[in-house]
Amino acid sequence: MSNARATHLTRRGILAAGGALGLGAVLAACGDDDAKSGGSDQETAAAKSGPWTFKDDRGTTVKLDKVPTNIVAFTGVAAALFDYGIQVKGVFGPTTTADGKPDVQAGDLDVSKVTVLGNEWGKLNIEKYAALGPDVLITTTFDDAGTLWSVPVESADKIAKLAPSVAVSVFDRQITEPLQRMWELAESLGADMKSTEIAESKKKFETAAARLRAAAKAKPEIKVMAGSAAESIFYVSGTNFSIDLEYFKSLGVNFVEPSEKAKAESAGWYEALSWENVDKYDADIILMDDRSSTIQPADITEATWKKLPAVKAGQVIPRSPEPILSYDKCTPLLDNLAEAIENAKKVS
Repeated sequence: MSNARATHLTRRGILAAGGALGLGAVLAACGDDDAKSGGSDQETAAAKSGPWTFKDDRGTTVKLDKVPTNIVAFTGVAAALFDYGIQVKGVFGPTTTADGKPDVQAGDLDVSKVTVLGNEWGKLNIEKYAALGPDVLITTTFDDAGTLWSVPVESADKIAKLAPSVAVSVFDRQITEPLQRMWELAESLGADMKSTEIAESKKKFETAAARLRAAAKAKPEIKVMAGSAAESIFYVSGTNFSIDLEYFKSLGVNFVEPSEKAKAESAGWYEALSWENVDKYDADIILMDDRSSTIQPADITEATWKKLPAVKAGQVIPRSPEPILSYDKCTPLLDNLAEAIENAKKVS
């Protein structure tokens, strides 16, 4: 499979299966504050340190004379690094909403302190990027080809010439693995991973995982469906490749899976249903894509949606198909699902 084809399928899969812009946009896209501020003291310390080396999940080793401080990152990656005390200079990807507030994928990132190089998926202004004098570009990859997430295909070669890149894989693995890789990356960039706050965040994640496992074991009959809403299509996600769903499933959560035929047609990611057929699968809880590029449950007007047993029972909760890879941000994903299962009524 060519990289271009792999990119198309991955983009369609993760944003449709996870939800997002719909196939038309996908095809177009393919043509305590000090503790979290990443302040000047850390940057100064990093600048004085020796050579920096990091081997990413593509098997690519980046070597620099010093620890990078002029960092440009995909918004969600920047948000994860921020939680570990690393402040980036520029971001690309969904960063601010129409009213100027931080997008859900920006987490606790202070969006007023970063240069936004592109405020949607697949947009990155090369001129602004070059002007920042980047040391490194950091993003994720959602396929086995190592395609850089949200880096525009049409200008990828030009972007690559301006600075080396680092990619953390979020494809076909459980969320614990990329969480560990982001931890290692943040540590290499100068984060104090032995701080009480960060150590505690990891413990809370482990506690939440145990809670979800217990909830799933206590109520194995509760079926969970991961969905995403677009104007004319409802996407049902499979658990094959998504880091959150794979992990939840490993903890015992009983997921609704798309048909094998549908998964084959979408490279394994999802099944696309018309709103008339949104009741194809029975579910007790629906996990709905929370990204700003998707239609949120409160705004869905389709009658078939409103008649779903889980919807009528109020058993719909948000899901983050592109999790911010810090323990602080991933812990609520576990707790929220555990609570939903603990309180769920069998309605399917």
